[in-house]
Amino acid sequence: MRSGHRLGRDFGWLWAAYGTSALGTWLAFGAFPLIAVQVLHAGPAEVAALSAAGAAVGAAVAVPLGPWVEFRHKRPVLIGMDLARFAALLTIPAAYALGVLTFAQLLLVSVVSAAADITFRAASGAYLKTLLPAGDLLVANARFESTSWTTTIVGPPLGGAAIGLLGPVATVLADAVSYLLSALGIRAIGGREPGPEPRPAARLRAGDLLDGWRHILADATLRPLFFNTALFNGLVMAIDALLAVLMLGELGFAPWQYGLAFAVPAIGGLFGARLARPLVARFGQHRVLVASGVLRALWPAGLAFVGPGTGGLVLVMAVELGLIFCCGVFNPVQATCRLERTPSGRVTRTLSAWTVTTRASTALLTAVWGVLGGLLGPRPAIALAGVLLLATPLLLPRRAAAAPSPDPASHLA
Repeated sequence: MRSGHRLGRDFGWLWAAYGTSALGTWLAFGAFPLIAVQVLHAGPAEVAALSAAGAAVGAAVAVPLGPWVEFRHKRPVLIGMDLARFAALLTIPAAYALGVLTFAQLLLVSVVSAAADITFRAASGAYLKTLLPAGDLLVANARFESTSWTTTIVGPPLGGAAIGLLGPVATVLADAVSYLLSALGIRAIGGREPGPEPRPAARLRAGDLLDGWRHILADATLRPLFFNTALFNGLVMAIDALLAVLMLGELGFAPWQYGLAFAVPAIGGLFGARLARPLVARFGQHRVLVASGVLRALWPAGLAFVGPGTGGLVLVMAVELGLIFCCGVFNPVQATCRLERTPSGRVTRTLSAWTVTTRASTALLTAVWGVLGGLLGPRPAIALAGVLLLATPLLLPRRAAAAPSPDPASHLA
């Protein structure tokens, strides 16, 4: 993941903190449903509620936190969100050891973790913009993207082994510790953070909650990207859920084969992220954004044709490799575009609104396609989502918009 472009010691600590918490998250991937089923003997409805309700309520809780965080120093907020997740997750192994773990506690921890994650992501984008000059934002976002795919490759297999040896609660403990280490890494960042912009009103007003959405919808580039991302992410996640049913059920793949089908193609994300900056340097941000956005939409429809055996496994891996490679290029370019087109005094609210919406749309579309999968069968439902994904490039920006007005805060180091 190293490159010749140095971003300094402070970014190094932020990057290390991100990588540590991302690894913890992937180590504990799927731990909550496993605990609900194996420890609390929950049924399918309760497991579905744990995933959907936790994410939805967490997103709702995060809505007022965006405006609140906007006018505060971001580094203490980042540390606070890490410590909140550490404390919340730590209650699960503690309650399990005492024999008092309940489903309600799992749901509450899920809500707290979801709200803290959204707030952390929004505040970290604003903090990154004060930490680096504008010209380095794409390099930084590409490194975050590479780290994300690396932990995706490494985390689930290690987590699966840990669950097999020690049980699912052990990976939750590892995830909790990762947030504590992340908080310590962010605490180690030196220098003085530039002060936040003064709050325009003494108290938070109801209208302030919508400022992030107002900025997105008013920008000719961010508006189509926003709708494209919400629809694309939701449909892809809906396909992934149905593909699990198809592969593990009708087609008879073993769980390790299913995991392999998604872990190996994540290598494409590493290569895509590393190519993002050279591609933008050669072809320009707008062309790369549109080209990668179009190409990533072409792959998922192929998953409707997966069959049994080695051929089916190879098809899934090939489709996922192409999809993830294109996403590896698209994601850091989009993240950089978002930061560049958002004034420093609106970054937290904008990123919070963006994340809340994309997660809500993902939950909704996954639920809708779950119903369609039950009515039509998983393969036709996957095919329908794949066809709709072919239309998502129509929501991409059609022309390069004028550069946003200079943002002096983005050049502070």
